[in-house]
Amino acid sequence: MDLFRESEEAAVAANAPLAVRMRPRHIDEILGQDDFLGAGRMLRRMLEADSLSSLVFWGPPGTGKTTLAHVIAAHCSAEFHWLNGGSATVKDVREIIEHARGLLTGSDTRTVLFIDELHRFNRAQQDVLLNDVENGTVILIGATTENPFFTINSPLLSRSTIFRFSALSEQDIITLLRRALADRDRGLSKYNVRITDEALAHLAKISDGDARRGLTALEVGVISQARSAAGEKILFDLNVAQESIQAKAIRYDSHGDMHYDAASALIKSMRGSDPDATVYWLAKMLAAGEDPRFIARRIAILASEDIGNADPRAISVAAAAYEITDRVGMPECRITLAQAAIYMACAPKSNASYMAIASADKDVKTNRTVEVPRHLRNAPHPGMAEQFGHSGSYQ
Repeated sequence: MDLFRESEEAAVAANAPLAVRMRPRHIDEILGQDDFLGAGRMLRRMLEADSLSSLVFWGPPGTGKTTLAHVIAAHCSAEFHWLNGGSATVKDVREIIEHARGLLTGSDTRTVLFIDELHRFNRAQQDVLLNDVENGTVILIGATTENPFFTINSPLLSRSTIFRFSALSEQDIITLLRRALADRDRGLSKYNVRITDEALAHLAKISDGDARRGLTALEVGVISQARSAAGEKILFDLNVAQESIQAKAIRYDSHGDMHYDAASALIKSMRGSDPDATVYWLAKMLAAGEDPRFIARRIAILASEDIGNADPRAISVAAAAYEITDRVGMPECRITLAQAAIYMACAPKSNASYMAIASADKDVKTNRTVEVPRHLRNAPHPGMAEQFGHSGSYQ
């Protein structure tokens, strides 16, 4: 037994952030993700049957992907290794695999290789994992915030089970915060904190489903008052909560699923004639840093595709909105975009132009080529009209 190393690890753990110290140690302590961790659900059944394969955890930050990987390793009595997809090398992966092979043959001990941000592994790095994932040398658990169907190689996906994580509910966040305040060994119980319901609700709301963000704000608010309190009860009220977590974290990505999902929601809200929903999705995209010109292009497309000649002015409104957005920029152009988007949502709808060009396009590509009738042809020389009948009967 390496007593020095155990002492060093204990010291590191004691000084780790609250969000790290409060990570659940057992599957029953994990909140959320009931669709695959609830009683009788797939991942829980896999764990109970001790028939674990490689896994891909897909979801937003702070939803428990890393935590669940640790819990799974402990549940399976497996050795746990962590790598970051943005900094790990092929050499790092091969060293862990070689070590895992020795453990498996020497002591029948399994190895969980957890790769955070797996989407940042390139194709060559992912390919190194294939054989050893398939033969069970390592149990791979990859975590990603990006759509794995676009960012992870198909051969690796086919050897893995994908679980999609959802943001935690506000009640889940409140439960975690209360748990941290009551925990004597890992939490903040020693500080004798009294927290108001309003403060808890504020932290849970602004955390936006991110447990790490909520726990970090709680720790900041408590520690910042601990010295001045000098052993007295610490009051964590709404004012402290607002100071500890001042801006809502908007979950978004500029080129991934959240980007396209939000754009789809905006378009469908305009198409569905719902101005309130239209303004909400527009505001969310802009607050998250979306390029306003991208939004202006989507409005212009919808003006022709879904409104068309039911309101011919729509395309002029869209064109003007794009030009103003391009010239003025943020933040002022958000008003122009709101005006244009609301106009589209409230306008009468017709997709006749879209259906007409789609039908004609299909006909052109699938049926026999139709020659231009003579009476519709160009007649640049009088002789062509006389001899061949070009434009002859055109009225």
